[in-house]
Amino acid sequence: MPIGSVIGRVMGTVSVLMPPKPAPAAPLSDCLGALQQRWQQGGHLAALWQAWPRLAGEQLAGHCRPLRLQGSVLTVGADPGPWLQALQYNRHQLLGALRAAGFALRDLRIERAGVLPTPMADGAAASEAWQCHPSRVDVHGMATCPCCSSPAPAGEMARWGHCSFCRRQRLAQ
Repeated sequence: MPIGSVIGRVMGTVSVLMPPKPAPAAPLSDCLGALQQRWQQGGHLAALWQAWPRLAGEQLAGHCRPLRLQGSVLTVGADPGPWLQALQYNRHQLLGALRAAGFALRDLRIERAGVLPTPMADGAAASEAWQCHPSRVDVHGMATCPCCSSPAPAGEMARWGHCSFCRRQRLAQ
């Protein structure tokens, strides 16, 4: 306890040091608000969890989650398959969004992890995810990438404006 916060009291010939009176009780909502501010200022994983759906986007956030924050390196786990690939393609954008939101991150690591509960026995969750994936040719058709002139799924053209290979090259730059 700092010396300035200790109060001295004299009882006869004896001096007694006593701690100061405790601060008045604060409402629980104030305590939670202060805790939330400290999380955000300190770059805690709890703040990342709270802001994750907004920063990662609704579609991606449902299939990946922050797992660990070690120093300035965030590890994100993603569902295997197309969601892991989508997170890898969007890695630099996500890192930029996290930095813009005030998280002082140096790097973003991605690993395979079962983020969502196990899909139903009939595979309905996996089937539903695959139905809307931009790499499906049978649903979206084929198009030609304006950057490399290669044939590619039209869903990738609609989402990124070019094929996934050109997207990956641009994100790596």
